[in-house]
Amino acid sequence: MSYFLSTLVLRNAPLYYFGWVCLVGALACAVLIRISSTRVRGINAWSKPLKFFVSVSVFSWTLGWYLGYLGSRPAVSIYTWVVVVALALELLWITGQAARGQRSHFNLNSAFNAVLSASMGVVVVVLMLWTAYIGLLFCQAPLPDLPPAYAWAIRLGIGLFVVFALEGGLMASRQAHTVGGRDGGPGLPAVGWSTRHGDLRVAHFLGMHALQVLPLLAWYCRLSVLGTGLVALLYGGLAVAVLILALQGRPLRRRTPATAPA
Repeated sequence: MSYFLSTLVLRNAPLYYFGWVCLVGALACAVLIRISSTRVRGINAWSKPLKFFVSVSVFSWTLGWYLGYLGSRPAVSIYTWVVVVALALELLWITGQAARGQRSHFNLNSAFNAVLSASMGVVVVVLMLWTAYIGLLFCQAPLPDLPPAYAWAIRLGIGLFVVFALEGGLMASRQAHTVGGRDGGPGLPAVGWSTRHGDLRVAHFLGMHALQVLPLLAWYCRLSVLGTGLVALLYGGLAVAVLILALQGRPLRRRTPATAPA
């Protein structure tokens, strides 16, 4: 880990430090979960910011590492600051809404909330379009110093990330992430995915984390280019399968209601 961090700060200092800021934010949210009783849809209000701070930290460090392979071209520098500004705005919005005891997403109960929610959606789309462009640069770059399978894992990982990040638009169009029921209620530990109804967040999560999973598998399992392609196909197929499951209103894992004693 020390090698990763010491190398990352040299590759992309802004994303390195932004990742640390997000981890501090996650720690603050973990403390607030212990001391705050504010709840949103039956869940502690600080649970969502905690998950987003951790997720953004992982994303920032992952992209900071990969961008080092593209060198110091202007597009890399611009994209770095697009990531920092866009995700800082999103985290500020999510954290502010938690402090107010309000939903940060799918919240149309006032003009202010509706405008800010729509604005955050535009910010995220801009970020994803830029990420797609970075993926295109990876496809164009020869990357001769990288194992071919690892280079293709990065390209495919970015592709799946963008596709399933934009799947969030499906949730936005429905103004909910639960299919067949109301948002909230019983969920799996840590992630909170519904155990009673379909949950579109499962595919969103799996698809976006192809960004980390595919390159790690290609590197540590010493996959061939063909093997990397097959793993990417299977992984993408799994994400599509859980998306279809959710759209059918079926949970990833159904919780069996406890029966009352006789």
